[in-house]
Amino acid sequence: MTQTTRSTTVFAEPTTAVPARWIAVFATAWLGIWMAQLTPVQLLLPQQVEAQLDTTDWVVKVLAFGIISGIAGVCALVAYPLTGALSDRTTSRFGRRRPWIAGGAVLFGASLAVLGLQTTMVGIGVFWSLALTGFCVLTAALTATISDQVPVNQRGFVSGWISAPQAVGIILGLLLVTELILDQFFGYLALAGLLVVLVLPFLLLVKDEVLPVADKLTWKSFIEGFWISPRRYPDFGWTLLSRVLVNFGNAFGTALLFQFLEHGLRVADPEGSLINLTLVYMVFVIIASLVLGRLSDKLGRRKPFVFIASALQAVAALTLAFVPDLNVAYVAAGLLGLGYGCFLSVDQALATQVLPDPHTRGKDLGIMNIATAVPQAVAPFLGAIVVAVLVGFPGLFVLSAIAATLGALAVLPIRSVR
Repeated sequence: MTQTTRSTTVFAEPTTAVPARWIAVFATAWLGIWMAQLTPVQLLLPQQVEAQLDTTDWVVKVLAFGIISGIAGVCALVAYPLTGALSDRTTSRFGRRRPWIAGGAVLFGASLAVLGLQTTMVGIGVFWSLALTGFCVLTAALTATISDQVPVNQRGFVSGWISAPQAVGIILGLLLVTELILDQFFGYLALAGLLVVLVLPFLLLVKDEVLPVADKLTWKSFIEGFWISPRRYPDFGWTLLSRVLVNFGNAFGTALLFQFLEHGLRVADPEGSLINLTLVYMVFVIIASLVLGRLSDKLGRRKPFVFIASALQAVAALTLAFVPDLNVAYVAAGLLGLGYGCFLSVDQALATQVLPDPHTRGKDLGIMNIATAVPQAVAPFLGAIVVAVLVGFPGLFVLSAIAATLGALAVLPIRSVR
């Protein structure tokens, strides 16, 4: 086989369905990733930041955490598209994506282990930024394998195995560090170890096509490639805008949920209520991501699912805004899980179908992934300002609903995907 023929094969649209084993190790890798990323965000990192602050004011604590998270989010702006662009051009004998998956996992895990030893705000900021950079490197390359190896009529279901492990990973990670491991350092260390162990099967069992030749990446070409003209590629632009808005809506609705329970609803046991709400959310995320993702494959339609999923998140946020009650919050958690689970799986499949160029799948999906990571990173900081300075918790949830609604409307102009 000539180099030209091999290059053509690498960039060809996949037509053979991936087997159950491929999906199993893919889902296993994402379980380790979400445990390692979400458990620090939900519990370990806020506690670590609060331990450095001499205050009981929850707004100051959230703002401090938001600053750390926001700085790390800046790293994601560069790491996602840069990793994607580099992996598009990698000619390693191990394939294009696998070296970056392995390197990202090592950087992510090692940074988490060292993060557990930090006792200063600077140290926390540096090593959480490195950890999130590793997360971006790993997930940018792993996400690109969907476009590389999964046919279009299977992408909704396979993408569901990104979001379903997210819901499970939150609960398993929280239970791990609260019930089994009470020490901060060993909590981080356990998450780092599980990350590497759970990503390893994908690296060992999934083949990755070797690219024989590649164009050289320069800073000029990278920066130029960062801009994808919405006039030339409108469907990519609308999909990106929708993803930014819906993820901001979800982040505004969930980032300060614990503070809402403690200071808004003033429930007696905010920690227990948060875990119960998360369980409800988790069940509906799993159901929606797997069932509705597969249904969108069978029907060959993405836009209606993304529109309805975004609208459900808006309804959930409005419910919390205008009926602030713990029992109603459980209903809202179910609606939010149903909407976001559907969105995560179907929108990921939609994103793979609007990419401008098969030669730059990794870079273009890296840009798409920014729309997920950055809202999550900056939402705690912006949300705390909205609650404390502007309009309180009801206003925050209304803002969440507005963002989700606009995100739903943004998918309507897309033409190349039904």
